[in-house]
Amino acid sequence: MSPHINGSVEVITGSMFSGKTDELIRRLRRAAIARQKVQVFKPAMDVRYAVEKVTSHAGTDFDAIPIEHAADLYDRLEKDTTVVAIDEAQFFDDKIIAVVDELARRGIRVIVAGLDTDFRGEPFGPMPVLMAKAERVDKLQAICMVCGEPASRTQRLVNGK
Repeated sequence: MSPHINGSVEVITGSMFSGKTDELIRRLRRAAIARQKVQVFKPAMDVRYAVEKVTSHAGTDFDAIPIEHAADLYDRLEKDTTVVAIDEAQFFDDKIIAVVDELARRGIRVIVAGLDTDFRGEPFGPMPVLMAKAERVDKLQAICMVCGEPASRTQRLVNGK
């Protein structure tokens, strides 16, 4: 199978519990069914479920490679990879922007997932720039646990309150 002639950048964003990782995994499974070579990367600090997996709150998962710094992705990138996914991208520094640009320039489909804003409602890390550069942006909403309406913000809880 030949790689994409032109790479692309897709961003899946929204608040916590909006289904970002579920949507990421859905796209990755479709790419795998299409026999595309997929690699998934995540921040090494993300150890909530499993070190070498991205896992949604619903329990779906996909194998992933934890990396400390955005540029570490190049060392782990396999030659025939046609789809690269990056979960929890908000936790990387701004160097992730250049990495994503370079991967797309090489003809790779890049799918990025992460929070667009922090608990204060402020833009979170590199996400605003990644969203601006993307060919496709999907902003998902959670469900408010108080009123049941769509929710686009993340609330920070301290000691469960």
